[in-house]
Amino acid sequence: MRRLRFGLMLFMISAGSAMAADGPADVVKAFHVALESGNKPAAEALLSAAVKIFEQGHVEKSKEEYASHHLDSDIEFSKAVKSIVRDTEVVIEGGLAFVVSQSETKGTFQGKPIDLVGLETMVLRNVEGSWKIVHIHWSSRKVK
Repeated sequence: MRRLRFGLMLFMISAGSAMAADGPADVVKAFHVALESGNKPAAEALLSAAVKIFEQGHVEKSKEEYASHHLDSDIEFSKAVKSIVRDTEVVIEGGLAFVVSQSETKGTFQGKPIDLVGLETMVLRNVEGSWKIVHIHWSSRKVK
């Protein structure tokens, strides 16, 4: 088992920059960059066809379902607010990887102030040398 620990991680990549997605953490970063820049095809390309996405008590059971329902609102939210990843842990076990992150998100979305602490778990599978996101679990709480 390999464990990689990162303290403060700020992802400062311009919307037009290309990003190599070599390892699991790179794929997760690239997914967030795609959301922040509004690049729906790039975000979809990083997801397994059978991805499961859990958020706020709801589940989307495939990339197709996510792309047709919730992806657009995730892009809208990600473009409107600023998220800073404060801590990330990556665990790789053979062909599976777990990327667990804690973040802070601030800004204004749909006229409402946003100040959240977020938790994210992404599970990725390595298929023929390429990491794909097979599961996402997001949760958040308001900062007191």
